Amino acid sequence: MNRTARAFWLDSPGRGSIREVTLPAPAADEVLVRSLYSGVSRGTETLVFRGGVPESQHTAMRAPFQEGDFPGPVKYGYLNVGVVEEGPEALTGRTVFCLYPHQTRYVVPASAVTPVPDGVPAGRAVLAGTVETAVNALWDAAPLVGDRIAVIGGGMVGCSVAALLARFPGVRVQLVDADPARAKTADALGVGFALPADALGECDLVVHASATEQGLNRALELLRPEGTVVELSWYGDRKVSLPLGEAFHSRRLTIRGSQVGTVSPARADRSYGDRLALALDLLADPALDALITGESPFEELPDVMPRLASGEIPALCHRVRYTGQDRKKHA
Repeated sequence: MNRTARAFWLDSPGRGSIREVTLPAPAADEVLVRSLYSGVSRGTETLVFRGGVPESQHTAMRAPFQEGDFPGPVKYGYLNVGVVEEGPEALTGRTVFCLYPHQTRYVVPASAVTPVPDGVPAGRAVLAGTVETAVNALWDAAPLVGDRIAVIGGGMVGCSVAALLARFPGVRVQLVDADPARAKTADALGVGFALPADALGECDLVVHASATEQGLNRALELLRPEGTVVELSWYGDRKVSLPLGEAFHSRRLTIRGSQVGTVSPARADRSYGDRLALALDLLADPALDALITGESPFEELPDVMPRLASGEIPALCHRVRYTGQDRKKHA
């Protein structure tokens, strides 16, 4: 077999290309995966594409199978669904999720892939990495029955959190975003919607995912006394200011960071694999299809990524489709 594949690389900030790569023969404990779909997370990946990862965070921001270094050249991405073509018998022929960049075929340890449940379509499974972030955030937040909750930021992560919160009994959930178009997404997810100025206050919990200073300030304003903001935003190289000199102390408010790179201490008995498997199980809900807002062929990524980064293509998760031509060409 001619073991070649094609991969999308960020050559330099704002410019990418597709390169041919040579694949190793899989070892006994490895799998060869043919990609079906991958996903572009418009927040993190477009920040990487623009070259906005601060030098101090180059190590923390590395994706599991990243090649190269920030700001580029770098092969970056972490939402991939494919079919195992070679590997252990239990995995061969299975549809799997892997934290792998945009590439037509790849070889990874068998332990790096997670089977997609039968009830979850491959095209929806690209959301697993983001739903995993939402799972971890809710383990950190520990919402209670009857809580009044706002989710600020109707991006991919915020919408995933809101979708999971919609399953909690008795909670009041509002998705808050400056874009009125997000009301349609909120409705599809089964949660309420409000513009920032109209959001309901006296919240027990606010999950902030807008990656804006204004959003974080508004999150504090919406809390009841002794309420908590769980901060999910990644600001890259930007600084934010907070009104900690106003009523922050007298109202005894809490801001808590949550980051998917560590399993929540509230679930210390769970592994990374447990968390990802749970995220994939949750993707059986067809309502989550609302988070996939566009699709294009893999070959068009060099043209599509700049348009996603600039906002010309508005997106939550943009799905990349692989045609299977590599399998025919190289078999």
